[in-house]
Amino acid sequence: MSDITVPTFLPLAERARLAQARRLTTPCGAGDLVWHAWGEPRAGVPPLVLFHGGSGSWTHWVKNILPLVDAGRSVWAVDLPGFGDSGPPTGGSDADAMVAPLAASLRQLMGDEPVDLVGFSFGGMTAGLLLAAHPQLARRLVLVGAPAMGVVPGRQFELKAWRHLKTPQEQADIHRHNLGVLMLHDHDLIDGLALEVHIANVQRDRLPRRRLAHTDILARSLPQVPCPVHTIYGAHDAIYRQYIHQLEDAFAAAAPTFRGMQLIEGAGHWVQFEAPEAFDAALERALSSA
Repeated sequence: MSDITVPTFLPLAERARLAQARRLTTPCGAGDLVWHAWGEPRAGVPPLVLFHGGSGSWTHWVKNILPLVDAGRSVWAVDLPGFGDSGPPTGGSDADAMVAPLAASLRQLMGDEPVDLVGFSFGGMTAGLLLAAHPQLARRLVLVGAPAMGVVPGRQFELKAWRHLKTPQEQADIHRHNLGVLMLHDHDLIDGLALEVHIANVQRDRLPRRRLAHTDILARSLPQVPCPVHTIYGAHDAIYRQYIHQLEDAFAAAAPTFRGMQLIEGAGHWVQFEAPEAFDAALERALSSA
């Protein structure tokens, strides 16, 4: 059993299976880049690599990992530099500073085998920057709730600060508010698991003042990404709101091998958590398509 902290609000059987992850590390600045892996490699099936969102960790995928393993995939979830258990990158505190350590890490762990790369939110933007610079690393890119496509005129949401508050309950109230503002469309789904995952993640965010998500850097990077690009979004993604229906054309214009956009009805930004069955089915369609 590896050194991994699994959310306690999960059913016991799921916790036990997730706790069997293999923990692997590669250098990252003065510390380590930490990966967790589940499932066994199969010939002809690329490793499935998951990049989480901003202020997150591997637990952004906590509802999806076991179904992916049960579908026959070898799943690798990283804590991006400066988040979760991973050390911060050198030379910056935003997605562009993560490209070099992630590229070196993937080469060390995967050799010359291209992966299927799935990036959520900030992790999708990071994945786009990574593959623009190192296109040979992936066979396919799936972007989930990714920002930085240049289709919104300004920020569509505002989060409340919480670190200055004195008591855990005061902080938890703000975390619940922020989950409803940005992450989850159905506020009834802001349950114990959502709060546990979110609070543990934001408390370990060591990269303040990130700005690239509010630019068009992903749209400017995708022309250099030659592999097939798929997108999955919640229909009520708070990053885009009424601009969500402009996204497909923006991706088609930017990505040379864009394969289409799937919208998950009733779901918000953290679509893989809010609607896991629908998301897993959409991801399977993307991964199995030509």
